[in-house]
Amino acid sequence: MPYELIDIGTNLTHDSFDEDRDEIMQRANDAGVSRMIITGSSNQGSLDAVNLAETEPGRLYATAGVHPHHAADFDDRSADLIRELAARDAVVAVGECGLDYFRNFSPRQAQLAAFQSQLDIAAETAMPVFLHQRDAHDDFVEVLEPMLPRITRAVAHCFTGEHESLREYLAMGLWIGITGWICDERRGAHLHDIVSAVPDDRLLIETDAPYLLPRTIQPKPKTRRNEPAYLPEVLRVVAEARGQTEEHVARITTENAIRFFAL
Repeated sequence: MPYELIDIGTNLTHDSFDEDRDEIMQRANDAGVSRMIITGSSNQGSLDAVNLAETEPGRLYATAGVHPHHAADFDDRSADLIRELAARDAVVAVGECGLDYFRNFSPRQAQLAAFQSQLDIAAETAMPVFLHQRDAHDDFVEVLEPMLPRITRAVAHCFTGEHESLREYLAMGLWIGITGWICDERRGAHLHDIVSAVPDDRLLIETDAPYLLPRTIQPKPKTRRNEPAYLPEVLRVVAEARGQTEEHVARITTENAIRFFAL
């Protein structure tokens, strides 16, 4: 019997799922992934995420926000849309929002402004916030930290950082989302070594599908497309790295997701 798991970050509206979305959701269910949170990362993406989530209430949920890659498009209408979506039952967090200086698809000033605006909305609406940070640690902390007293809960989604940033995030009260990055012996070995530093009550797991296919899956899938049904592999590697049973990690991450998103 598979464990009951919650995928806290999956891009289910991604066009790579257009041909077989129903099968993807069925496979997730069969693998014990009973609930999924669909990431909203642009104006249209957030609308699509919410509309999909509303087709299966209680099983699918969504976030509403603008990813730093799309920050150049963030304007008053984006802010109004996020507020409007946040009032809908299916929406459980503001985001994905934050800073990404690795790609710099949007100018840094636009990223900083969009990030601040979404943190303000999270504070106003008393919604948790779903965060993204890549190669922008110092600015990210500088914007986020003063806002935290006004924000209910915040998760560092797809955490891939080093021990120092993990310590800092935990000290700030952030929750930590771990993806299949931890299953990558080339890029994620350090994560394997530090994930045990995350307290039981602040650990969350996610696939970030269709990205970040766990490299440890056996037999290897035919394509590199990740899907929520592979969340148990993230669970397995996280449990092993933490020296805990899969059953324990399944239980705490599911309880944490229910608490974090008020499901």
